[in-house]
Amino acid sequence: MSISVTPGEKSKPDDPAAAPVVRSRPSRAKRRQALKGWLFVGPLVLGIIAFQLVPLGISVVASLTTWDGVTTPRFVGFDNYVHLFRSDPQFWITLRNTAVFTVCVIPLTVVSALLLAVLCNGKGRFSNAFFRTAFFTPYVTSIVAIGLIWNQFFTPSGVLNKALDTVGVSGPSWLTDVDWALPAVILVSAWHAIGYPMVILIAGLQAIPESLYEAARIDGAGPARRFLRITIPLLTPQLFYVLITQIIASFQVFALIFVMTKGGPGTATSVYIYYLYQKAFTFGELGSASAMAWILFALIGLVTFAQMRLQKRWVFYND
Repeated sequence: MSISVTPGEKSKPDDPAAAPVVRSRPSRAKRRQALKGWLFVGPLVLGIIAFQLVPLGISVVASLTTWDGVTTPRFVGFDNYVHLFRSDPQFWITLRNTAVFTVCVIPLTVVSALLLAVLCNGKGRFSNAFFRTAFFTPYVTSIVAIGLIWNQFFTPSGVLNKALDTVGVSGPSWLTDVDWALPAVILVSAWHAIGYPMVILIAGLQAIPESLYEAARIDGAGPARRFLRITIPLLTPQLFYVLITQIIASFQVFALIFVMTKGGPGTATSVYIYYLYQKAFTFGELGSASAMAWILFALIGLVTFAQMRLQKRWVFYND
């Protein structure tokens, strides 16, 4: 069979890339496999939509209304936000208390967790499973039970004041004293939260190559120098993660306040989330409470963003 070629045109071999792409329909087996996958993740997706995305959308709308949860909402725009910043002194008090709580509890928790992690990771008596479990147990214990037990410790005739009496110190009425109520809650919160960052830091310590410590010993570096020059720099990724998670948790402290002090005495321990709870379920101001929730979301987002930007200056990744 002859092939005719027009003048000035060269015969070209077939080019597969120039051929039209024919998209085949998925086979029945692949469609069945995809259907099985959606059946598995479907309940989770529906749960996320029903219990997270929909409530988020409702809270956005509610923050722009005056609503008590029963009557018809009345749209007020950004009045709830303006009122919180301009005309609600309790809002600023709770924000200040939350900031003081965070600034105090974060160093106490992180430093204590680091020291316990070093103790539990070594070859001493604290490194066995019993002590690791003992230090981690408060974190998985009911926060309500912890609050009730510590309430007994902090009573004027409790164990803590009796221990102080033995050394000649008259202990205060911890939870009813304006000056001591918040420090008492900070102490309990740090004690309760220490287990989780301890486990994270132990994992980070175990990932540090032992050869680095051996080289440092050969060079004459002592334990303190090895800790400051090897352990801390190589542990900064885990410290960064612990710092972010603990700051977010401290901004959301509620259960201990509710069980131990209920925001008292006066407003000494009234933190942000507890005031939000009062707004919603005590005062019936769901619109204002929703606005507070979104303000907290923005505040946590800004703090987290700042930490993410600053991590380049002090976090070292061992690639």
